Amino acid sequence: MRHFFTLFLHELRMLLIAPASYVAAVLYMLLMTFVYYIYLNTAASEPSDSTVAEMFFQTFWIPVCFMIPLLTMKSIAEERRLGTLETLMTTPATALHIVLSKFLSCYFFYIFLWTMTIPFPFIVHYYVGESVPLNLLFNPASMIGGYSFIAISGLLYIAVGIFASSMTRNQLVAGMLSFCILFVVILAGALMVKLPMLDSNWIQQSYDLVNYVNSFEHLADFSRGVLDSRPLFLYGSLTMLLLGITTLIVESKA
Repeated sequence: MRHFFTLFLHELRMLLIAPASYVAAVLYMLLMTFVYYIYLNTAASEPSDSTVAEMFFQTFWIPVCFMIPLLTMKSIAEERRLGTLETLMTTPATALHIVLSKFLSCYFFYIFLWTMTIPFPFIVHYYVGESVPLNLLFNPASMIGGYSFIAISGLLYIAVGIFASSMTRNQLVAGMLSFCILFVVILAGALMVKLPMLDSNWIQQSYDLVNYVNSFEHLADFSRGVLDSRPLFLYGSLTMLLLGITTLIVESKA
């Protein structure tokens, strides 16, 4: 385990000192601030059954599809391109240690980016004063459930990015592959349920299965404070499967 912690701290330090990480963080904050502002105006201009927090979390797929490829595309692809992956494999660290250290460092940075959005309701309340009560901006059930979903689903999404990075030496190819997989994983279920052109018998018969993998359905449950064990099993099992496959790829190509 000592080798794993050494690799993990090194990967985390490299993320924290890389200029690209700060550029990505600034772009992320600008994007999420704009999204929150749009939903805040929407909630103020027309009545809605959803809270601002629920509407805000519905756009989780935007930072996932664009930020995770940026965070993960260099992780293994760059090591292979520079030839340092073979050097790492000659150390006492195993392929599993290498994959887990890169996975956890990207995951913690991803969670850190999301935690920076927690003060949004308090900042709005501070500037608008009593005209907008804090309980309309900060709903504990929606906030806790939404961020719990972000943390749980983020395991799978980061694992997808690490897996994509292990498939190639080219960072751009890894980023595009990660984006395509994430786009399909997140939006395929929602599109299959909602698009009229896909209203066929076999989809109706597999509706429960489609809903089981539909991230937006999971988010809706979490935002209402409903904590179901099925999404935990889904994201956890798929994360372990992808990390296991990635470990085998690293061992075979190192």
